[in-house]
Amino acid sequence: MSPIAVRAGIEQTEAAELPRALGTGERREAGDLLAAPLRSVPRPQRLTAPLSSIRGVGAKLAAAAARIGLHTLGDLIENVPHTYGDLAEITDVAELRIGERATIRVEVRSARVRPTRRRNLRIVEATVADASGSLPVTWFNQAWLAERLRSGAKLLLIGRLEGKGFRPEAQEFLDSVSSKDPEGGRDPIRDAPGPPSGLHTTGIVPVHPSGEGLRAQRLREWTWGALALAPDVLEPLPASLRRRYGYPGAADARVAIHFPRDEGDVEAARRRLAYEELFLHQAALLSRRGERRSELAAEPLGVAGELVGSWLEGLPFALTGDQRAACAELDADLESALPMQRLLMGEVGSGKTVIALYAMLRALESGGQAAMMAPTETLAEQHFATLERLLAGSGIPTALLRGSTPAAQRRRTLAVLATGELPLIVGTHALIEPTVEFARLRVAVIDEQHRFGVGQRRALDAKGPSGLAPHVLHMTATPIPRTLSLTAYGDLDTTTLRQLPAGRRPVKTWHVGEERREGAYGFLRDRLREGRQAYVVCPLVSASEKDQAKAATVEAERLVGGELRGFKVEILHGQMPSAAKSSAMARFAAGEAQVLVATSVIEVGIDVANATVMLIEDADRYGLSQLHQLRGRIGRGEHESQCILFAEPDSERARLRLEAIARERDSFELAEVDLALRGEGEVLGTRQSGLPRFRVANLPEDAAVLAAARADLVALLADHGSLGAPALGPLLDAVRARFGDERAEPIAA
Repeated sequence: MSPIAVRAGIEQTEAAELPRALGTGERREAGDLLAAPLRSVPRPQRLTAPLSSIRGVGAKLAAAAARIGLHTLGDLIENVPHTYGDLAEITDVAELRIGERATIRVEVRSARVRPTRRRNLRIVEATVADASGSLPVTWFNQAWLAERLRSGAKLLLIGRLEGKGFRPEAQEFLDSVSSKDPEGGRDPIRDAPGPPSGLHTTGIVPVHPSGEGLRAQRLREWTWGALALAPDVLEPLPASLRRRYGYPGAADARVAIHFPRDEGDVEAARRRLAYEELFLHQAALLSRRGERRSELAAEPLGVAGELVGSWLEGLPFALTGDQRAACAELDADLESALPMQRLLMGEVGSGKTVIALYAMLRALESGGQAAMMAPTETLAEQHFATLERLLAGSGIPTALLRGSTPAAQRRRTLAVLATGELPLIVGTHALIEPTVEFARLRVAVIDEQHRFGVGQRRALDAKGPSGLAPHVLHMTATPIPRTLSLTAYGDLDTTTLRQLPAGRRPVKTWHVGEERREGAYGFLRDRLREGRQAYVVCPLVSASEKDQAKAATVEAERLVGGELRGFKVEILHGQMPSAAKSSAMARFAAGEAQVLVATSVIEVGIDVANATVMLIEDADRYGLSQLHQLRGRIGRGEHESQCILFAEPDSERARLRLEAIARERDSFELAEVDLALRGEGEVLGTRQSGLPRFRVANLPEDAAVLAAARADLVALLADHGSLGAPALGPLLDAVRARFGDERAEPIAA
């Protein structure tokens, strides 16, 4: 061996014997490691100090901060900037290019709040200028800005130039006074050195989410001070993962994301924090899943027998391949002593209810009971009617339980449910009330499960036989991309139905503006004269069912005296009494009414084969999945069907959604488009239980990061046996702090 090779081998051996630095894994001399400064032990309790601990923050400022979710010093540290302005590259107004992101420094010439016909939409329009020229700027739903957009006000705008003017992502007024402390004294927050001087004349400037009564500059100064406590943030990521990906520590990443030196700092910090966020959420979901399966057992139901077999043979249609595969997956779950936790999702009209009934009949066949829970009375009534139709001639007793069920009928239903004489029941959340008792509940179906809280779903678990939980099948009418399913339903097994039963016809869809309204209603009247029926879906005026009901009533009255004069019109909305809703649906289904004017309450469960036309008002206000669900109410018979979308979209994103729904018929493809356009928070609704509101991670852009985080957690669980293992440090503490409502618990592999 050559002297050079020998020397290299010795050096490698010596290097291999050197100790590794904690976290980075870098080989270091022992002396270097001993000489490294010791960091103080993190004291996370200091992060819980209220904002009022910052000198100068009184009740008014604290209330303004609370409106955007900022209550503590820790909240400031986690309130990451949503964008940055590069003040080293201010662009002149005359140099702006369509679609390119830019930072401009301008002066306000004029401003106004423009009224709209939409109740909850406020548009602020301003004309701004610099020495090179002027341009219009538009803000949506930020009416409070109008008071500050006085003539002569100077501001910094970050955004893009579009066809109709500049659309800002963020703004900062440059004529605001600084909020310096008037008092003395030393404090790690109050007396921390401020961010780059004054109003930031150079460099990268963070723009934090702010709101009415809270200036971006003030928020930036508070954050700078709060970052003195960044070392008190718990480090949730194991050192092995930080070393593998080259991630900075928890404290360093938070300092860099707020006040980066350059774009490289921003990207490195964002990668680390996005991974951390997704990692913690997946840990919460895996813990919740493990908690249920480790603490609860279910009764195995055995193999399918004569009851299920004869029911399948008696169906007037053949199951699709997807339905047969779904039944096989359910069989495997139901034959286990582990409680089933499966999500069933599928294309509109793909036959999810048939699969749900299959699972429930498996329970009945084993001598148990089954229940189906829906989030609204309307949906529960529709499911009950469908199950009665599918069970016609079987002799199986069924019942419907709602909040509006008369007292005498309720007492009778609860009595036979408690004795086991009633084997199958459909209801709303009334099913989980304390007075409801089952003799032997073995299978539960939860429809639109994301509309129920974790506590409500746990209450249904408690309805099982003593010491046992029911097998649970969750259903959703919203096809969910895999990326989103891992965040919303990562604690569930999934089954997907994509095939449609024979006979379903594709629905032709058009997006039209107001100029074609007369022609659209003329087309509808022609179809009615041919003997067909139609739906008119009223505008989504607000999230309030009361407001939507009023809008539907007003629209129905207008149509009866206008475009639909001479035709029989029924109305349906969520505020109607149950009997009135059932009567209206029955009349429409029987052909006694030609048009059903309704809110989006009809998006699931309605099945009228003769209805071939649907008009949707203000279609740009609905998500793609909801539009697809609404459209799925037609195309169920032998006649060609058309869906007409009335909309005047006020944004590029809304226009792209309408183009997608017009060209695409596959709901899973539409779900991917919806996710790309709106993000994970809006597709299902950010306030739904179990669905996170991510601060840093963006889906689907971070889909690969999500998959990696999931795989890493599964590997850690296999290696350590529990996510609560001491070697994993404060992982579960961090999970509870970030996603406390997930109720994470240590679990075994």
